Amino acid sequence: MCRINPRVDFAFKKLFGSEENKDLLISLLNAIISEEDKIIALELKNPYSLADYQAGKMSILDIKACDQLGRWFNVEMQIGQDLYFDKRSLYYWAKLVTEQLSEGMMYKELKKTISINILDFDFINDVKDFHNIYKIINTKTKKDDKLHDVFELHYLELRKFKKEYHEIANSLERWVTFLTRANEFDKTCIPEELSIEPEIIKAVKAVDRMFNEEERLIYESRMQSLADIESKIASAEEKGHKKGMEKGMEKGMEKEKLNIAKNLLDILDIETIALKTGLTLEKIKSLKKANR
Repeated sequence: MCRINPRVDFAFKKLFGSEENKDLLISLLNAIISEEDKIIALELKNPYSLADYQAGKMSILDIKACDQLGRWFNVEMQIGQDLYFDKRSLYYWAKLVTEQLSEGMMYKELKKTISINILDFDFINDVKDFHNIYKIINTKTKKDDKLHDVFELHYLELRKFKKEYHEIANSLERWVTFLTRANEFDKTCIPEELSIEPEIIKAVKAVDRMFNEEERLIYESRMQSLADIESKIASAEEKGHKKGMEKGMEKGMEKEKLNIAKNLLDILDIETIALKTGLTLEKIKSLKKANR
């Protein structure tokens, strides 16, 4: 069985964001985007690097890539629940768009930018489908009118995918099955429904041998950090609910948010901490400055 959970962002980054595994990323992306947008070749803009991670240059473990037509992709795996992920995803989409333009370039040179967010929690209320796509449309015609076509955003909510092996019908469902049930596979025992996808066979074989001793320690530390974050947030919510029965609830919640933010300063970037806690960027920056 796969001992590494490919949904942990550090593992996901190395598996799909390494130069030697670009074929896996291409297969995953082609399973998600439309048939007309199929990718033939990709250039990784921020490939996995252990040295960069150790130097703190990979606090956000997303994957940025550009295809043969110049279209940009941002892929992020989020294992911990984030109620403000919609704002975060828009922020990183916009950031990737602005990164395309250097001084002197014209707006017409902006390329289509597709943001793909793979979430290990339920996020979109009252929607049963696990894969939802957002574009900018004309609210009267319900069509995109071929305008603003640089924007496309995907959410894949893994926990909404409930199909058994015999129900799997396409490449996307095979990849989601791999991500959600990797613990059931090893290189000598891959379900027939998945083994028709050569890239998934490669992914299963790659998972358990892709970490050296140092990387495995980082992976285990990352798993612990994610668990600690969720525990702190859950504790803060519980304390906040209890204090809601008392006068001064708002003050108590603010104090808890500040405590959580302080504990996350060495784990996450300030934008993510702000989204997680609801505090302003200015408040997080002042906390970071005070903690130096």
